[in-house]
Amino acid sequence: MAEKKNETSASVESDRRLLPFDTYEDYLDSLIEIEDLRNLRSIKSARTIAELGYRARGDTLTEKEFYKRRAVIQEVVFPTVRPYVLVSEGADLEDPFNRELAIRERANRVGILQSIIFLRHFTRGGFEISGYIDYAHRLLTENWRPFFRQGRPLWPRDSDLGYYHWRHGTVRSNISRNYKPIMDPDRGLMFQNRHDHKIICPDPDEDPGQNTMKQRVHSDRYTQIEIYDHVVRKRS
Repeated sequence: MAEKKNETSASVESDRRLLPFDTYEDYLDSLIEIEDLRNLRSIKSARTIAELGYRARGDTLTEKEFYKRRAVIQEVVFPTVRPYVLVSEGADLEDPFNRELAIRERANRVGILQSIIFLRHFTRGGFEISGYIDYAHRLLTENWRPFFRQGRPLWPRDSDLGYYHWRHGTVRSNISRNYKPIMDPDRGLMFQNRHDHKIICPDPDEDPGQNTMKQRVHSDRYTQIEIYDHVVRKRS
């Protein structure tokens, strides 16, 4: 195991040399010697000599290998995934709903899970507000510190996957970062995952769908809570 790890580390260090080259031609040009240009009098011919492996101490990469390995080392050295902080870490998780979302926070941030939260509230005036929330999407687009640290309740918004406000007569559905609402004539509102295209069915009398688990959470602060955890199977 240690030997394999050392080989991987050596490969990463070796491929760092590819970072200065934006194109395969730049890479080949780095292998060309001045004598080649004098004798061949053509940069194209000199690149051909280099590509055939006559000017490299090791194996000369093909164009496909170059771009593949450069992309890998680019991601290692300059990762595109933004760092994140687990807001729920160390927070008071006495409320069952806060505790369940804290358990799912990391998995939703890194894309292993893409959970849908159904919430039903009643305002002080007795009017229902309910909706479906793309948890992973809202983790990226808002500050969750007030929820986990200050006890602020979570409310659906008219920009969420699904939204219903009884008093205002507002019914809306929106495409999120991870889901697209679809209306089935027989099964009603459903959600299609935009990464693996699986269907999530929120009908309580139906199976939630492939790679999806449903959990009801009880909290004194909410009228109804359902969480649909979808394990993402991203296509390679």
